[in-house]
This record gives sequence, structure tokens and C-alpha cells, in this order.
Amino acid sequence: MSRANTNISQSSKNSFKELQNQIEEFRQKRDDLNKKTKGYIKQLQDIDVKIEENLTIAKDDYKKKRDYWNSKVKNLKDKKIEYKNILDKFIEEKKTILKESKKGKDTKKYVSIKQIDKKIENLERRIEIENLDILEENSMVDEIRDLARIKQEFLAEQQNTDFFKIERKIQIVKINLNKIYEQLNKWSNKSQDYHSKMHDIYQTVNELREKKKTLEEELIENKKAADIYHEKFLRVMSKIKKESKGKRPTYASKRPKPSRERSTFRNEELEKLKQEKLAVALEKQKSGRKLNLYEARLILESSKD
Repeated sequence: MSRANTNISQSSKNSFKELQNQIEEFRQKRDDLNKKTKGYIKQLQDIDVKIEENLTIAKDDYKKKRDYWNSKVKNLKDKKIEYKNILDKFIEEKKTILKESKKGKDTKKYVSIKQIDKKIENLERRIEIENLDILEENSMVDEIRDLARIKQEFLAEQQNTDFFKIERKIQIVKINLNKIYEQLNKWSNKSQDYHSKMHDIYQTVNELREKKKTLEEELIENKKAADIYHEKFLRVMSKIKKESKGKRPTYASKRPKPSRERSTFRNEELEKLKQEKLAVALEKQKSGRKLNLYEARLILESSKD
């Protein structure tokens, strides 16, 4: 009989030791997972900061600069339309002047000037490429000089004619239009540059959001695993308490149990405190402040519910 009692006692000790080992195992795994949870929360907070920083750069820097250059481009395009309308008007005036010219006299003079320029150009080319003797070359030089003089006389006569006045206006408007086109190209490139930078920023933000989504999923799975080990830990602890309680003197079980009303009141108070802490945690998350592990668990549990 004594040997049987000894065996039972030894078996009880082994069982108790095994339970203690399980407690340590479950506690360690739970704590390791909780540590990983903190790491996930830290990564998520860092990502939130990066997202906010990138969005601030995109909105307050690149978007404002892009819109600024877009506004200048729009105004310059309006100016371009204005100058094109002026150019069209001058061209129509030029056509009218040509039609009203007496027997096309002014037009013939204008054509003559073009012919003179062509003759001068041909003579200069012959001097460059042909093997001329000195007399032929001097003769051509004299002819060029005479043609240049005739051209100047034509120009002097026609400087104040309506035809040349409108022609000068047309040339001035064309020069201004060319400048506008150059400026439009430059400003459009600036606008496009900032638009591209803004697009790249939003692409980065989208990638960060995808990474955040993946981390949140991993965090939830990690929390589930931690909760499983925590439940196992509690079950083993409860089992040890029951076994320890069974070994206590009978008088220990005669302690008065808390009343149902008192227990209900305590649960209500705990739930109220939990909701208050959840509200604080949500406010911290909204403002971007760092959450502790308990606060993060509260938020995850509330979203799960």
C-alpha cells in the first residue's frame, strides 16, 4: 500500500512538472509573438509617417508648382491666340493693299527686290566656284555693287508705303509668336516635370499602402497565434490551480464566494475601462502617435468584432 502511494505521488509530481514545462513553453511562444506584434506595429507606424511625408511633398510642393506653371502656360496660350488673331488681321490687310496697289506697281517693286537679291546671290556663288580671271571677277564685283545700290534705292522709296508698313508689322508679330512658342515649350516642360514627380510620389504611396496592407494581415495572423498560445497558457494555469486546490485542506474551500451581483458589477467596470482605453488608443492612432502593445491589441480586437 505504501509503494502504491509512492507511485501515485511520483506520477503526480511528473504531471505537475510537465504542466510547468508547458506553461513556460506557451508563455515563451506567446511573448515571442507579442514581441513580433510590437515590431509589426512599429513598421506600420513608420509606413504611416512615410505616406504622410510623401503626400505632403506631392500636395504642398510638386502639385503647387505644377499648377503654377500650368497657369502660366494657360495665360501664354491666351496671348498666343491674341497674337495669331492680330497676324491674321495684318495678313488680310496686306492682301487688301496688294489688290488696291495701282497696277501692282508696289508689288512689282517688291518682286524686283527679291530678284535683285537672287542675282546678287548668283554672282557671289560664281565668284566662289568659277575659275575667273581678274577682269571678269572685278566686273562681277562691280555688278554686285550696282545691284546693291539699286536695292537700297528701292527700299528707300518704299520704306513709308502701306505695303512695307504692314509687312514690318507682320514680321514683328511673327517674332513675338516665335518667342511665345519657345516660352510655351519651356513652361510646359516645367509643368510636365513636376507632374511626373508628383506621379512618382503617388506611385510610392500606393506601394507603401500595399506593404501596409500586407503587414496588417501578417499582424492579424500573428495576433491570432499569440492569442492561441495565451489561451493554452491560461488553460494550463487553470489546471495547475485546480490540482493545487484539490491538495489544500478542506477548510480552504469554505471561503465565501463573491456574490453574482458583485461579479457582474466588476465585469461592467472592466468593460467600461476597456472602452475608455480603446477610445484613447483610437485617438492616438488617428493623430499618428505611437501605440503600445495593449492599445494595438484593443484596436485589432474591436475591428475584429
